[in-house]
Amino acid sequence: MRILLLGGTGEARALAARLHPDYDIISSLAGRVPDPALPAGPVRIGGFGGVAGLRQWLVDKEIGAVVDATHPFAATMTAHAAQVCTELGMPYLVLARPAWDTAGAMRVGSDIQAGHIVADQHYSRVFLTTGRSGVAPFTSSHAWFLIRVVTPPDAVLLPCNHEVLLSRGPYNYADECALLRDNRIDVLVTKNSGGELTEAKLKAAADLGIAIVMIDRPPLPAGVDAVGTVDEAAAWVAGLER
Repeated sequence: MRILLLGGTGEARALAARLHPDYDIISSLAGRVPDPALPAGPVRIGGFGGVAGLRQWLVDKEIGAVVDATHPFAATMTAHAAQVCTELGMPYLVLARPAWDTAGAMRVGSDIQAGHIVADQHYSRVFLTTGRSGVAPFTSSHAWFLIRVVTPPDAVLLPCNHEVLLSRGPYNYADECALLRDNRIDVLVTKNSGGELTEAKLKAAADLGIAIVMIDRPPLPAGVDAVGTVDEAAAWVAGLER
């Protein structure tokens, strides 16, 4: 059975390393990050062209099952994959790393709501770590922003007062504390991505008494099977051949 592994995350790379070469897998990356870390085994890069394109690709490549290990906020890709696999009667699994503990954070449902909180609470110095696509709701803000991203946001979306920090994790606690102190940050705005790669900023902010605005994950499509670890995903794949 050939398996499509929708990737782009550390968990996806770890799963590919576990499965290749014992299983016939193809990893797929969206192609939004320059020079991405490549998983073991065959890799395709780029979109599928929506639901219809994904359906045709799965049929043409004779895919027998799909493991979705995309970023927890890649809601469109997950929705498309869940729909197509249901239509084709194809086994489909979501590998979603556990969410962070949100105790002490102000939880919101979107980056737009996060923008409203920043404005309503009159925060003046914001550490924004919502990715390049999460900058737009803050464009008209009068606060100062330290925007940490892997790839630069569109210039027209940037707030007037900002500094863009191009960086890719992992990050450690001491460096995150120094970054927050040196930039006199009074609020951290982030997505609940989960994982250890960027978690240090949360403990650093909490220990320094800095407010945290946490954007909740989008819900998974109804009825999909989901696991939280690479071990569980590997066991699911192994079970396909029983």
